[in-house]
Amino acid sequence: MGAIDLPDEKELLRRSIKGDKQAFGQLVTRHMKRAYYMARTFTGSHEEALDLSQEAFVRFWRSLKKFNPEREFFPYYYVILRNLSLNSIRNKKIRAMPFSLLTETGVLYSVTDGTGDKTATGSELSEMIQSAMGQIPTEDREIILLKDMHGHSYKEIAAMLSIPVGTVMSRLYTARNRFRQRMKEIGYEHGI
Repeated sequence: MGAIDLPDEKELLRRSIKGDKQAFGQLVTRHMKRAYYMARTFTGSHEEALDLSQEAFVRFWRSLKKFNPEREFFPYYYVILRNLSLNSIRNKKIRAMPFSLLTETGVLYSVTDGTGDKTATGSELSEMIQSAMGQIPTEDREIILLKDMHGHSYKEIAAMLSIPVGTVMSRLYTARNRFRQRMKEIGYEHGI
């Protein structure tokens, strides 16, 4: 049985611009899981992440006539999703977010409890990470999530945030330092 040739993203974008809803549906299908997790890292809510990622796709669809099909889909979409998520955070004053994805393995880590060393499970570490991330500025959380959780390159992050690569590197350095400090303050002693 031969491989099925799937249209490339640029072709789907060209067809979508011409009003092809099936082509746009294929783009949504390709990116909906990634979009959901990006929104969830901002909001901490399953339902809100679903709503925001869906609303961002709708807004992208509505703005397609202005979209240059030579650009990549996700960085453009991400700006819409990011703005919706940040507005939601501002409106609801949401500060905490789940990080169970980072520690699902349940690996043991060294954590100080003030009386000596103890061992923390993945769920305890997840709570510590969630707490520390909730205490740093939204911009710091965002850049850490884009690089360290979602694995985007500096160049991709620069495109998503419309900032120079050097600024991405600088912000990431600062954000990681703030995160490390918060983790130390709540008792995490394992080298971050």
